[in-house]
Amino acid sequence: MKRTNDFQPLPKTLYHKPTIELAKKLLGCLLVKRTEEGTASGVIVETEAYLGAEDQAAHSFQRRRTKRTEIMFYPAGHVYTYQMHTHTLVNVVSGEKDQPEAVLIRAVEPYTGIDIMLKRRPVKQFQNLTSGPGKLTKALGINMEDYGGTFFEPPLWLAEGVVPNRIKQGRRIGIDNAGEAKDYPYRFWVPGNPFVSR
Repeated sequence: MKRTNDFQPLPKTLYHKPTIELAKKLLGCLLVKRTEEGTASGVIVETEAYLGAEDQAAHSFQRRRTKRTEIMFYPAGHVYTYQMHTHTLVNVVSGEKDQPEAVLIRAVEPYTGIDIMLKRRPVKQFQNLTSGPGKLTKALGINMEDYGGTFFEPPLWLAEGVVPNRIKQGRRIGIDNAGEAKDYPYRFWVPGNPFVSR
């Protein structure tokens, strides 16, 4: 990968895949955010898939359509951000049109703009900088203003990174109240990467 702030956005065709496949395909891609402070990026090392209407853990379960979930009904590649406690979480809208599915970006490995990230999130242990969905958004400067945009162009976009040699798959994290959906093996990560959330 070239160290540059001019990473080219990946084509729209990337997003036109079944959600599980996309969740795996996003691993190794660069998540890039441009702000007034500069551009920061990280390599995606952990994702979680949410399969919409049939997935009790998804915000759009049973096709629930609210002001918050409206963007999930948009074409694949749109940005779905939402607040959880004091954190913003970022998702890639996925699935066929009107199939409200999404992939949560759970962790990234810092790549460029690390000085900017450390100003936003001073940490004692570097691996804690972006090792979780709320940590990475704060470090990269992703917020609710990004809701409804796309990953095809700045200020928030995905660029080519490095395809991982291996991918592991297991249960999603932090959704114990989601019935049988809590056991679905829809989390994917790069094994051995220190920035995976756990």
